[in-house]
Formats: sequence, structure tokens, C-alpha cells
Amino acid sequence: MKRFAFTMLELVFVIIVIGILAVLAMPNFNRHPLQEAAEQVAGHIRYTQHLAMVDDKFDANDAAYYMKRWQIRFRKNSNTLYYAVYSDKNQDRNVNCNVTFCDEPAIDPLTKKPLYYLASRENKNMILSKQFGITSINVSCDVADSSLYTNSLGVIAFDNLGRPYNGIGNNTVGPYNFLLSTPCIMTLTHPDGNAIITIHPETGYVSVGY
Repeated sequence: MKRFAFTMLELVFVIIVIGILAVLAMPNFNRHPLQEAAEQVAGHIRYTQHLAMVDDKFDANDAAYYMKRWQIRFRKNSNTLYYAVYSDKNQDRNVNCNVTFCDEPAIDPLTKKPLYYLASRENKNMILSKQFGITSINVSCDVADSSLYTNSLGVIAFDNLGRPYNGIGNNTVGPYNFLLSTPCIMTLTHPDGNAIITIHPETGYVSVGY
């Protein structure tokens, strides 16, 4: 006589297997804001390098063309920590972006928002203290021309070969003055700990550690 039903033992076994698979497939809904912030910043550093390599700013008619290089700049205003990815097209040391005109920041390919922090065009993810609870940012290769920038914590720029620079300079210096020669260590501090982002010289390779 043929048997067409499962035994109780077989049913229990199948239920256990399905339960295990369900647990393994279940997404982790616990947020890790420090990790999220570090991975986002590292991704934006890589994106800045990509933009620099596909958008060569060399101009034989502009001796200070290097001031237009794509850069990622970190700033602090009171207890607010934020950053932007942009090209200083008019070389005025500001990010030209307002309600009606915004042509210097990079555009996030996913959200289509400027990678900028201005309130009128706020991309909340760019405000690390507000979105991720980051309490401080320390950049070992602090921008060499920091006195020229208000509230600057550091800047990383890239040339058309993808090489990193720890500054932009001004029209009185040469295009290779701030070429990174040692690893740049960026530390993001959070109540849960620290994240270390390292930008390596020459290649611009970015690594993240905790």
C-alpha cells in the first residue's frame, strides 16, 4: 500500500529547516550609524576620484586650473559636521549652490541630490553629526592651505590620474604642491567607537577599518 502523507517527524523536520532558512534570510534591521557613515564617506571619496579622472580640469589658458579639481571637503560649524563633493569652477573657495543655481557640487547618482549640505538644498546624509551621530572628524593630512578656508577640517582633491592631494592651494602655487606623499588617516568618532578611513598616496586607494 502506497503512503501519500508525511509523518509527524517529517513535518517537524521540514518546519525546522524552513525556520532556519527564514532566520538566515531575514535582513538585519539594527542600524550601525558609525559603519554607515564610514562607508558613505569612503564611497564619496572614491566617487570624487572617479569624477576627477573622467573630468580633467587642465586648461592651458588658466595657470590656476588645478583650483577647479574635484575635491571632498570637510567642515565644522559649531557642533555640526558636514562635507561636500564639488569642483570650484569659479575658484572663489566657496561651493556655489543655492535655491536657484547649483552647478558646483557633484550629483548623487542614486538620489539625484547635490552632494552638499546647504539648508536650501539639504542632503541630510552629508551632515554627519545630524544623520549618523558623528561627534568629531580628525584628518591627519589637514589641508595645507586651511587658513584660506573657514571652519575647514580637511580636504582631499584628485587630479586626472586619480592621484590624491591634501589641498588645492591658490593661484600662487603650482599644481603639484599638495600631492599626498604619506597615507592620509581620517578618524570618525562616534559614541560607539571610531572608524578609520585611510587614503593612500599615488593610487588614492581607500580602505576602512574599525
